[in-house]
Amino acid sequence: MVAQHTPGGLGFGLREAVDEIRESFASRPTTSRASRGDVRTALLVALLEGPQHGYQLIQAIEERTSGAWKPSPGSVYPTLQLLSDEGLVVPEVTGERKVYALTEEGRAVAVDASTGDLPWESPAARRAERAATLPKAGARLAQAVVQVQSSATPDQAERAAALLDETRRKLYSILAED
Repeated sequence: MVAQHTPGGLGFGLREAVDEIRESFASRPTTSRASRGDVRTALLVALLEGPQHGYQLIQAIEERTSGAWKPSPGSVYPTLQLLSDEGLVVPEVTGERKVYALTEEGRAVAVDASTGDLPWESPAARRAERAATLPKAGARLAQAVVQVQSSATPDQAERAAALLDETRRKLYSILAED
């Protein structure tokens, strides 16, 4: 099956197409830009779980949004400094990292913020999460197609092609719905 992976072989163009799809999804931002207030609220609420350093806070927010929002260090660290200046968090150097903990006042503000609309529950956050879901599923499907292309028997490849055609028709039928 070496011929499939050479220029002009059956698998050659498919692999390039999958690579292009993967690159186009990777280059698109899957996160929406959050306001300073959203970053501030998200950090305060995340710190309710206990002291954390900046990278842990970024990961916590990303996890809460299922990957739809990952605040940048350029927005997190200045906001942590602002919260420190306001007396809501206290930085403590532990090893080589600066760990942030809520002060009593910060805990009260964070608890109050956690009862309101959280940034990861906003309509914009939900749209960003939905926007990331379909491209990721498409990339996983493309990877499966490449695997089938390179390993399937002729009968399996024919059944896979029929399934892809049926799936394509069903996708278009979804768009045709009211």
